[in-house]
Amino acid sequence: MNKKKSIYINPVAFLSRIALGVVSLFLIVACSSDNPFDPDEDEGDDPKPDTYVAPLWPDDYTTRSSWDMREQWNLANVHDPTIEKSGDYYYLYSTDTSYGDVHKGKGGHFMYRRSRDLVNWSFLGFAMAETTAWVKDTLNNMRIREQLPVIPEEDISYAYWAPVVRKVGNKYRMYYSIVVNNYIRTGKPTSSTFDNSWTERAFIGLMESDVDLGMNRWTDKGMVVCSISDKPGDWYRPNKDNWSGYFYYNGIDPSFIETPEGEHWLIFGSWHSGIGAIQLDPATGIPYKFEDYKDVTHIATRTAGDRWQGSEAPEIIYREGYYYLFLAYDELSVDYNTRVCRSKSITGPYYGIDGANVTAGESACYPVLTHPYKFNNHHGWVGISHNCVFRDDEGNWYYSSQARLPKNLPGVNASNANMLGFVNQIRWTSDGWPVVMPERYAAVPDTEIADEELVGTWEVITQKWDLGKQNTSVAMTLAADGTATGAISGNWTYDPGTKRLHIGNQELQVERGLDWESTPRVRTIIFSGLKSTDKRHSLWGKKIG
Repeated sequence: MNKKKSIYINPVAFLSRIALGVVSLFLIVACSSDNPFDPDEDEGDDPKPDTYVAPLWPDDYTTRSSWDMREQWNLANVHDPTIEKSGDYYYLYSTDTSYGDVHKGKGGHFMYRRSRDLVNWSFLGFAMAETTAWVKDTLNNMRIREQLPVIPEEDISYAYWAPVVRKVGNKYRMYYSIVVNNYIRTGKPTSSTFDNSWTERAFIGLMESDVDLGMNRWTDKGMVVCSISDKPGDWYRPNKDNWSGYFYYNGIDPSFIETPEGEHWLIFGSWHSGIGAIQLDPATGIPYKFEDYKDVTHIATRTAGDRWQGSEAPEIIYREGYYYLFLAYDELSVDYNTRVCRSKSITGPYYGIDGANVTAGESACYPVLTHPYKFNNHHGWVGISHNCVFRDDEGNWYYSSQARLPKNLPGVNASNANMLGFVNQIRWTSDGWPVVMPERYAAVPDTEIADEELVGTWEVITQKWDLGKQNTSVAMTLAADGTATGAISGNWTYDPGTKRLHIGNQELQVERGLDWESTPRVRTIIFSGLKSTDKRHSLWGKKIG
């Protein structure tokens, strides 16, 4: 018959195996993404270092540009963005534009989308269902007073540009631009024969919402301001090559700010004579007084006395005692670049980092924060400006704008018409100036950077003003012995607490980022700063080896 085999158990070995099993189980749980004790688990949806996946969507979106594929757009077809947080989401609103104009006739104006992480965005549709009636009525009432013919509604040519959305108290306010493209003298659209007059005015209107932005429920409040001239009735234009400008302030590109004292201000303007500011009634969001151009405070001009100058898209924020005014310079398809100046007062005077009075038009605004550029082995980007600036819930600052592919890229139809939304981090220098990080934000885990990680080869770009050109990179090496050679030279030190790299007298702000130019995209380290020998220019750097 069968007998059970007797088993001897060594008590020491048994206890050792139990202890080893407990330790193993603890390590398995500790490494699990669902571990309730994981210190990273409270960081929301941020990817973990060991599970991070870089965004895969292509920068050339022509293959997914149709209206039927809008769910795959992500940040494709973004122009003149504004971003505001509501609930768990960031909402991005933008100008009416798209590759191939596929948005036209699709049910509204001012496209919007949302994201939890500032990387992956879902297209939601339009904020405005149809053109509000007050625009036509206001336009024609003004024309009647000037003894000009009424323009029938079906003949009015509209454009919808550059909204700004801000939370104000317990509601949201959207200031938006509607441009009328018809000629002043005859009211004919600009596609008709030139009639020796300037085109009609632009209007800035206001919509309000007292619910979560995801509900997309807006109430229109009418006109806020419009384009205004200092020479009414003198709308004659001898030819299309004359750029003397009929309107003093152009009624587009609004930006809103509430001061620490509780004042509400609208900042606006594009080309023409410069940028203006007007105080608003906080209860209504409408100016206390707006009758002519003298009711607007002049705060910035590129060139004093110039009626047609390449500056627009004011964006204004307040930080630590200063108002920072960001401006877009030059034409938007290629040369667009971003500048910043600052003032102790909302109404100026605003000064550039070189000490020039930008309000008085003493010189162009500096520093240059973004400019057409390209890293090695990549086509790069152009048309990078008309930005918004915002903070997340942790107080981190961001810059968002559009960018375009360069002209005539091989294999890409109308490549310069590819408009992609950028979201980049902003860092601040030790003397209080903003710099834009060189790579788009990609939610790379923000773990501490050790000195030895900085050792290696870098590409460095000087972001300087150079019309018609992309700034290109120069190599730099950081050696383990603390020396730097190449684009920046000297002895280098790094402070992980402030995330600042110093090379000689050069200060640089360091972040983990994504190398968007590599194939496949990989994590890297990036920096940005103002050039120590000429702070009118920015320095961008990316570690490549």
